[in-house]
Amino acid sequence: MWLAYSFLSAALLGFYDVFKKKSLRGNAVIPVLCLNTLFCSLIFLPMVFLSLSGHLEQGSLFYIPVAGWEVQRYVLLKALIVLSSWLLGYFGMKHLPITIVCPINATRPVLVLIGALLVYGERLNLYQWIGVLLALFSLFLLSRSGKKEGIDFRHNKWIVFIALASILGAVSGLYDKYLMASPENGGVGLDRMVVQSYYNFYQFGLMGLVLLFLWLPVRKKTTPFSWHWSILMISLFLCAADFVYFYALSLDGAMISIVSMVRRGSVLVSFLFGVLIFREKNLRSKAVDLLLVLLGMIFLYIGSR
Repeated sequence: MWLAYSFLSAALLGFYDVFKKKSLRGNAVIPVLCLNTLFCSLIFLPMVFLSLSGHLEQGSLFYIPVAGWEVQRYVLLKALIVLSSWLLGYFGMKHLPITIVCPINATRPVLVLIGALLVYGERLNLYQWIGVLLALFSLFLLSRSGKKEGIDFRHNKWIVFIALASILGAVSGLYDKYLMASPENGGVGLDRMVVQSYYNFYQFGLMGLVLLFLWLPVRKKTTPFSWHWSILMISLFLCAADFVYFYALSLDGAMISIVSMVRRGSVLVSFLFGVLIFREKNLRSKAVDLLLVLLGMIFLYIGSR
């Protein structure tokens, strides 16, 4: 069942990327991201109060237990990692075609595997190595496709932003494994709802400071902000995707390596909308690159079973 939830999370993530691209076109990045963290926090805030008042009982799907600083410190670190990834990723998404950004993001499971190799001492088998090599080769081909649109992977700072965002996203995935695993398995064993709710609260607090001290003083000299309903949709689809993701990880037998790979299938949704809605260019060559990424994910999946 956890695998089915992983596929559902992937589909929701794809729509999240589409609404993110829509919201960022010609718009200021920092207020869009700040509003995203605000709406995500507002979604979980009632659950906190209902849990504290006893209207949501322990064992309920949406119950959020009380957590002290010994737990909150782990969640705060996750918020810092994720928010750093989002800041870089949002700026990259604004300035690059979604059909370039999403295939790069789809290689994140490769970074998770490499991190597992370095951090947890795991060893890659033949199928996993094939998946890694296919993903790296697809990035090389994607860089050639990008040149047709004037995007030089070696000297384009937005490509660097997306690459760093993917690395931090992989770090977050490895950290999730540590947070969700039981103490008997070398983890912390945190409640999934505590992690998802409070890391959104922390992110809103941090983004509020960024908005107040970094964006507001220079807002008249930068890209102006305009409201779009797609900004609200970012938060709704993100919260739904993360809720299903954390629920999948909490089920018996769930494997972070496979869940991470399946979630990258979101690239299919975002790529399709890049074709139909955003009318992006050089789609044939990018489609070949995307197929290589997905083929690499299949080998990673087979090797991780």
